[in-house]
Amino acid sequence: MTDWLLWAPLVAAAAHIVEEFVFPGGFPSWYRQYRANASRITPRFLILMNAGLLVTCAEIAVIARQPAGAAAWLALAAILASNGCWHVWASLRSHTYAPGAVTGALLYVPMALYGCVDFLRRGAVTPGVAVVALALGGSYQLWSSAYHKGSTKRGETSPGN
Repeated sequence: MTDWLLWAPLVAAAAHIVEEFVFPGGFPSWYRQYRANASRITPRFLILMNAGLLVTCAEIAVIARQPAGAAAWLALAAILASNGCWHVWASLRSHTYAPGAVTGALLYVPMALYGCVDFLRRGAVTPGVAVVALALGGSYQLWSSAYHKGSTKRGETSPGN
């Protein structure tokens, strides 16, 4: 396993955050239009979530060579890939550009696929561990979406993109 792969989630997440908020930016306003009643998506929430993501990416890069580290890396990569797929799906569904769709499709998804193949090929994880890690990480968008639907029915919204 090469060092660049261990740090790829941090670099990809940073690029994704830049796409969402700097260039071209506009994710908060796009999301409020996409998800009616998204009042909980505050600047404070977005800063905390994205800072937490970057810290998590760095922590997993540091532990990725440990016995359970490759599984943690795969779960994180699956979270990022599922988020990238959500951005693409939301763009298609809304017929608008969802800030984050480009880095989601071009960085998150290929990184997760490449990392999975690389870790399996090198024996860093077993196929069973890879499946569990990918399923757990990949489920992020499913439970986030389910939570959003439940919150919308109650007249609330929840954060999470």
